[in-house]
Amino acid sequence: MFKPKQSLFLLFLIFNFVSPAIASPEQDLGGSVQASVDGKIIHFPVLKTEVEVNIQGDLADVSVIQTFQNPAQVPLHATYLFPLNKNAAVHALTMEVGEETVFAEIKKIEEAKATFKQAKKKGKSAALLIQHRPNMFTQDIANLMPGLPVKVTISYVQTVPKIDGQYELVVPLIVGPRYQPARSGKAPQIIDEEKSFGVQAKHSDTPFGQWEIEALPKYPKVAGLDIPKTISKERVSINIEIVSGTPVGFVHSETHNLKTLGGLNSKRIQLTDGEVIDNRDFVLRYSLTGQKPQAGFLIHKQAEEGYFSLLIEPPSTPQPQDITPREMVFVLDTSGSMSGLPLDASKTFMRHALKHLRPDDYFRIIRFSNNAREYSKSPLIASAQNIKSGLQYIKLLHANGGTEIPSAIHQAFSANPAPGTLRMVVFLTDGYIGNESEVLRLIADKIGSARTFAFGIGTSINRYLLSEMGRMGHGFTRFIDPTEQPEEAAIQFSNKLESPVLTNISIDWDDLKVSDVTPTVIPDLFAGDSIRIQGKFLGSGNHVLKVNGMVRNRKASLPINIKWPGQDTGKGTTSIPLIWARSQIAEAMRQINTPDRLKTGALRNDDLKAKVVRLGLKHSLTTQWTSFVAVSQQVVNKGLQAAKNSNVPLPMVKGITKNAYPEANSNTVQQFTGSSVPEPTTWAALLLIGLAGFSVFRLRKEA
Repeated sequence: MFKPKQSLFLLFLIFNFVSPAIASPEQDLGGSVQASVDGKIIHFPVLKTEVEVNIQGDLADVSVIQTFQNPAQVPLHATYLFPLNKNAAVHALTMEVGEETVFAEIKKIEEAKATFKQAKKKGKSAALLIQHRPNMFTQDIANLMPGLPVKVTISYVQTVPKIDGQYELVVPLIVGPRYQPARSGKAPQIIDEEKSFGVQAKHSDTPFGQWEIEALPKYPKVAGLDIPKTISKERVSINIEIVSGTPVGFVHSETHNLKTLGGLNSKRIQLTDGEVIDNRDFVLRYSLTGQKPQAGFLIHKQAEEGYFSLLIEPPSTPQPQDITPREMVFVLDTSGSMSGLPLDASKTFMRHALKHLRPDDYFRIIRFSNNAREYSKSPLIASAQNIKSGLQYIKLLHANGGTEIPSAIHQAFSANPAPGTLRMVVFLTDGYIGNESEVLRLIADKIGSARTFAFGIGTSINRYLLSEMGRMGHGFTRFIDPTEQPEEAAIQFSNKLESPVLTNISIDWDDLKVSDVTPTVIPDLFAGDSIRIQGKFLGSGNHVLKVNGMVRNRKASLPINIKWPGQDTGKGTTSIPLIWARSQIAEAMRQINTPDRLKTGALRNDDLKAKVVRLGLKHSLTTQWTSFVAVSQQVVNKGLQAAKNSNVPLPMVKGITKNAYPEANSNTVQQFTGSSVPEPTTWAALLLIGLAGFSVFRLRKEA
């Protein structure tokens, strides 16, 4: 995000643009904002977003429909910064302008940008979708003309994970601000014969550069910060349909009020308010009941090519466990973005976590913002007096400054664990940073045998970063919305410390001909959660695989009968290859974020980058280096009028204060950036870690 160079004298105008070219449903797109800068009026593009979700069991097909409108009297080039689900396999984009519908092409990023730039020059409508992170995108619209809306539909598929015994669908709606350390995300200068020719652009065929996956887009203007405070609440609508072979049970959302219709095996879900403001994530939880398992084994086969997705989950009832003393390392984010409700929720969690430590546990408390400070010089035994002192320290913490997570990681792993203990590192943060890759590489380098967990706190969290932080240490991540019953959620997640877990999981494929399986390292499995295994297969017929692991420090094995189909499975399973390819891309990026000496494969970063590009082009998926671009046949800017560049403004993220944004944080000189679209929900919690196991676990198969 940037600081305004001039003071803005702003006013808000509820604007209904009337034109014969605009259909009645598009006449009210939520109002528009105009601002006066140095005496000149600036109009911002207007946006309405519709999210359509179809869920079959635990497989979701999502369409995000963005309608852009120009309230000004001159052409605009619009940019919209928004999130999508961190696991979204974005496989299609269409653009509608007037009577014309254009199906976008997937191209290498430099080719897509060149195509888009050429369309701008020719006065054509064009849409360019760029992925900056797995959960952060920008949509660029060229030649957005007055009275001629542009509708863009983004299509993606994903599996819906099972968390704490319920399926959880997250539709992120806004990207929060990002703190970018001064050294991160900076493209190198192009120097030739000691002359500078500007900075290097992101290119799919050049050697890998760390800056490519750390560079951030510019953060747009924010209502209540540097443009008028009021933004219409009618910006986003969400419609969901769930269909299952067995009854759909519990359907609930803590983030939004719902209207639910339908019968036993299907549900139609809408927002009670119809349309809402995009200032927080939408989170839906549901259960599938009945005798038959609802999801588990998904297969797609076409000709000789076969893909599968296998779900593994443990029983929901905890079993007795062996007790291992722990060194609990609590790492608390006290940067400016945590000011207010997020830090309050962190303190609530810490109160319950400290009070539930066992007498032979040790604990450490590290707080970080511009730097990291530790409460004690060495790990403290969990005595009543030490816990009381720790609680007093937590009570006095306040939030300000930047988000220098690397300093906290160095502090957390710098010393050896307390003798005879298992180190458990719990991060409590909103993840509002831009140097995710640096953080993940550093954790991988320092972690050793420790377990890591992430407790995400907020209404629009960096779920990608926190999920990877938990996964890296074979732990897990939870998220908590500080605006919705944080006390209850904190207690629940604190109690997860005693949850059983299956560790050291591996799969014996026996005579099955499988390849390209992800994840290459299977994370530990906690009660109520699940793990997806993706891969390719050859052949047909009945086979047996074995899921192996450690249960209560003893070996355990479960045989699973598998039947590969002999014939093509048809169009109903075409999303399975997309989900497989997306998992392969995620695994390649995970390897890029791993130091060379710790990589599990033989591929180096240049090879991994090339693999991501190949997968993106073959399966028509957005990646860091592949983008969708659509160009109209018609010339809409017929006079080739000069068009102004303008970003779609965003509301402030619900539950955070202005301290999360640079204008209100004068001590922070580093760059911020971020934005919105479908909104991410809150940072939820993570802090579980009871290593031990259960005597039995099971595999569910899809009906």
